[in-house]
Amino acid sequence: MNLKNIKWQSFESQFSLDRAAMARVESLSESSIEARGQFHLVLAGGSTPKNVYTLLKNISTDWHKWQIYFGDERCLELGHQERNSTMAFEAWLNHVDIPEQNIHVIPAELGPVEGAHLYNQTLSKLGDFDLVLLGLGEDAHTASLFPGHSWDNNLDALAVFDAPKPPALRISMSPARLSRSKSVLFLVSGIEKQTAINQWKAGDAIPASTVTCDNGVDVFCFNVS
Repeated sequence: MNLKNIKWQSFESQFSLDRAAMARVESLSESSIEARGQFHLVLAGGSTPKNVYTLLKNISTDWHKWQIYFGDERCLELGHQERNSTMAFEAWLNHVDIPEQNIHVIPAELGPVEGAHLYNQTLSKLGDFDLVLLGLGEDAHTASLFPGHSWDNNLDALAVFDAPKPPALRISMSPARLSRSKSVLFLVSGIEKQTAINQWKAGDAIPASTVTCDNGVDVFCFNVS
């Protein structure tokens, strides 16, 4: 990744980061709906995005024009508390009027092979996303793309069999598919992420650096520098 194409922004509090991220999602939804009549958003898991989702349920928008996707998912039964989709529904999606058919949950309960195959079919029908939200792990992973692993960028959705964090079985969008977006926003909070941020800024080949965007990648940070 061209480091000059990354826009780093630090915040003085978790709440100010959350509010700024919510405002970015809201603004891009308005411009996308005005330009194309729809807003295609990819969600991330984790505690920082959860804060943003909780705020988003209170915005004023035409929810029927939102299309929701997930960057990755754990291969657990539908509704399991450790699934990214469960968190997103509980924090946000259950509280707004996005039509059920507009929420494209990864069918990870079918296992990594079948679930990835079906999500590839869903994603193959789409053009670029409007916004991809991502997090950053302490080990510099993003979505379910982990250090030391390789990925088939010819696929939109990948079966993951050996994630170093449980559960080992997951499904993730590929770096190439995550990069097919008009905007990419990473949300990074916590001093435990400092080493990963240092690696990224040093130009190391970490999973997060494999996601690019023609318009530049934004990284909102709190408690890291």
